[in-house]
Amino acid sequence: MTNTRMTPSRITLYTAALLLALAAPWPVAWAGAARLDGTFAQGGLVHGTAALGTRVTLNGRAVRVSPAGRFVFGFGYDAPATATFQAVAPDGAVERRTLAIAKRVYKEQRIDGLPPKMVTPPDSVLARIHADAALIAKARAVDRPEPLFESGFIWPVTGPITGVFGSRRILNGKPRRPHFGVDIAAPAGTPVKAAADGVVAVASTDMYYTGGTVLLDHGYGLTTVYSHMKEVRVRAGTRVRQGDVIGAVGATGRATGPHLDWRINWFDQRLDPAGLVPPMPASASQ
Repeated sequence: MTNTRMTPSRITLYTAALLLALAAPWPVAWAGAARLDGTFAQGGLVHGTAALGTRVTLNGRAVRVSPAGRFVFGFGYDAPATATFQAVAPDGAVERRTLAIAKRVYKEQRIDGLPPKMVTPPDSVLARIHADAALIAKARAVDRPEPLFESGFIWPVTGPITGVFGSRRILNGKPRRPHFGVDIAAPAGTPVKAAADGVVAVASTDMYYTGGTVLLDHGYGLTTVYSHMKEVRVRAGTRVRQGDVIGAVGATGRATGPHLDWRINWFDQRLDPAGLVPPMPASASQ
């Protein structure tokens, strides 16, 4: 959520560790009528294909399947070691499989110099913080029946990675929640692009912690959030295509410098954005 000054060596260390974790040869899992491909680890996203008419559940939760037989699901930041996948074929045959979910080791990051009110907010702003959180949670709960995510994903902005998914945050010396996105440093005003086709579900210029914030709904429970922007250039309800400019990099909300905090969810499950895109271009990470 915040941007902190990091030396080139620390940036390289964070980036290398992240890429190592995501480059592991996660297996392709077969489950009867369905094929699963993706990252079978905490924070990972899985794409699936199945015969037309197959019904799919994950841990008993119904998973939307497209008319073409495609679906997605994800494993959260602290997902348990196993998940139960079930596919019911059109002829009624049931295939149930236990999926092994790899545990990740998360970094710790210390950030100092934040205004005290952004680390321990006063009672006067708690209602505002709760309203912000409720708005985001409501948008993430929507199961839009359009597989807009099939456009694929790109980096919404390029630059040095200054914060990684899952890192435990120590803010002004006080332990706080883990970081659930990827922080990308860039000059203020740098255009922020939609990572994939989607519909703007939230467009706010002034959330307490995240400042200028946009949430895009990519369908089937997949959403992305873009935070700390100095400008928001879209409205709720607008459809966007991958690469469309939705805002501009800033340092609004809880931030120590201009950057974009980019996040991805499958409903309430927090996923690692870096797992959905190619490695950050070397020229941009300097």
